[in-house]
Amino acid sequence: VTTNPSLMAKEGISGKEAIIQHYRDICDIVDGDISAEVLSTTYEEMIAEGDILAAIHPNIVVKIPMIKDGIKALKYFSDKGIKTNCTLIFSAGQALLAAKAGATYVSPFLGRLDDISTDSLNLIEEIRLIFDNYMYETEILAASVRNSMHIINCAKIGADVVTCPIQPILSLLKHPLTDSGLEQFIKDSQKLQ
Repeated sequence: VTTNPSLMAKEGISGKEAIIQHYRDICDIVDGDISAEVLSTTYEEMIAEGDILAAIHPNIVVKIPMIKDGIKALKYFSDKGIKTNCTLIFSAGQALLAAKAGATYVSPFLGRLDDISTDSLNLIEEIRLIFDNYMYETEILAASVRNSMHIINCAKIGADVVTCPIQPILSLLKHPLTDSGLEQFIKDSQKLQ
């Protein structure tokens, strides 16, 4: 599960206590990693905020922005054994820096790159190649995924994780031949009775 300030604002969640409670609530129902984003941009503030987030639950992954102080914070948390997700990745170079700093995940944003006519899937390929070449353990967490083809192509290219709204996942279930085939099976089964 991934979260960010934009999604929280859409849900009407505001204030530190409400945000922390929201993360606790997610941890109560999700058995897996949960990315919780720091809202600070200086090293000292990211460290202080990230330590608070990491203390909420062992499944919390501290989400750090791809900025200079963010790289330092990734190294700090990595050295402490705290999982991290470097967010707002838009180039292979950014992903490389995050991996070298020990990030658990990097989050390249597909939809936002597509919005500016940039081949987002090529970025996933570049990151996969670099990580494989140097045997980085950092996982590619494809973000800003907007449709089922993003999911399929990320799987083909080798993204480790995809985060997206439910609609692209549900669209994987659908195919017109499945629908027409099921309709025919139901029709034929009625003849058997």
